[in-house]
Amino acid sequence: MAEEKKEELEQKENKTEETNSEKKSAKEIKLQDELLLKKQELDDLTDRYKRILAEFENFKKRSSKERESLYNSIISDIVTSLLPVVDNLEKAAEAKTEDISYKQGIELVLKQFKDVLASQGVTQIEAVGKTFDPELHEAVSSVIDENLGEKEIKEEYRKGYKIGTKVIRHSMVVVAN
Repeated sequence: MAEEKKEELEQKENKTEETNSEKKSAKEIKLQDELLLKKQELDDLTDRYKRILAEFENFKKRSSKERESLYNSIISDIVTSLLPVVDNLEKAAEAKTEDISYKQGIELVLKQFKDVLASQGVTQIEAVGKTFDPELHEAVSSVIDENLGEKEIKEEYRKGYKIGTKVIRHSMVVVAN
């Protein structure tokens, strides 16, 4: 009888161990499932974070380009409204006068004005002696001159200007041949 009780106790212990190992296996499986879910959630959040970060970087670049474009557009509008003043100062500097101080004063103001324009990136378009380019020049007349080549600019009526590569005013020119 003592042996039977020993066997019963051993069987109970084995069943308890089996039940405990089954419980441990079930817990381990549940923990692994939770771990996989959390890992997948983390991957989703990481992917979302990377996409939002890339979108933000693109937004910053786009905003910067828009700001620069707006700035250049405003500068272009302001310079365009001031170019007739430059034209008149150039005419005044070319005018004949006996008052040398007056002429020097006009030339100094004109130089200062051109320096300010140059500091804003405004450059004068080359015309006389160059080949006619419709993107830079506006032909107001045409002449036949054997001394000049085909589509060569003979004379400039009004100077043209550009900021960088953007033309803000075309040169008005006379084209030969």
